[in-house]
Amino acid sequence: MRLSRLLIATLLLGLAVLPPLHAQAAVGSPYSVVVPLADTSDAQRDQAFATALGQVLARVAGGQDLRSNPGYAEALGTAASMVQKFQYQRAATGLVLDVEFEPGAVRRLVSKLGVRSAGIKPPVLLLVRGSDGRLLDQAALAGLAATAGARGTNLAYPDAANPPDAAKVAATDPAALAAINQRYHTGLVLLGKLRDGGADWTLVSGGQTQHWSDQGTTAAVLGDAGNGLVDRLGKQLNVIGAGPSEGKLWVSGLESAMDYANLMATLQEDPSVKQVQTLGAQNDGVLLHVKASVPMGALAANLAASGHLLLQGEPHAGADENLRWLH
Repeated sequence: MRLSRLLIATLLLGLAVLPPLHAQAAVGSPYSVVVPLADTSDAQRDQAFATALGQVLARVAGGQDLRSNPGYAEALGTAASMVQKFQYQRAATGLVLDVEFEPGAVRRLVSKLGVRSAGIKPPVLLLVRGSDGRLLDQAALAGLAATAGARGTNLAYPDAANPPDAAKVAATDPAALAAINQRYHTGLVLLGKLRDGGADWTLVSGGQTQHWSDQGTTAAVLGDAGNGLVDRLGKQLNVIGAGPSEGKLWVSGLESAMDYANLMATLQEDPSVKQVQTLGAQNDGVLLHVKASVPMGALAANLAASGHLLLQGEPHAGADENLRWLH
């Protein structure tokens, strides 16, 4: 759409505030967590509440490690007062406690701890195949989930009957990534292939890839993968600025005024975005001036990972960072 048509249509729309483009799936709620425990005694339950709250706080703080923050240890001691509901369950590994915390209480606590967050991270979709080539299910990936979950990273699992094409995801095929955005509400995918004595991993984040390999037994490499996943996500996404930043953001792939309106709604809903101003448009792209609480590079990376139909795009003249709108 040309500049004049895009801006005229946008004015006619009035840039009405739009509802969120995607609702967080219940399985991916950042306020719910399952933790193991030895028995149903009060002492074990209270310890499980504290462990669960630690994981939830890390999630709501965008994956940051809060353990050194003043007041953190005391906050864990009040975990029971923030529990909305809980349930004991039997699992293959033994007794577990399914805990759900009251969202408002958790958010107030995160703010009280002095945390400046880039927002809650979306879940990471796991596409991991065993040495026999079969897609591993949630039970088989429990070791990876336990390690990642303990550090505040939420996970999602594919529909076994119709999983995404791993080869296309690894190649960052836009259509494959757009389908994952729409179905699983995330731009984060961990691809894995177990082999005798190790495993190979690829993390896809907003269209960018990172590769690594581990050596060891299956149990060891799955546990190591959870830590490796969290470490790499942290380096890419958890860049919290010491103060406000601003810069120019180019977003291409906008085919209609509705795409533009949805883009603006996405930016306005992001907690790290403070102000957005449209500087101009050309063909299917728009140049924006953005003020944010995080550096522009971190903002672009987080937006691309968020599941809002955005990928990190090709460099554009005059822009500090670049994104591409997906369809």
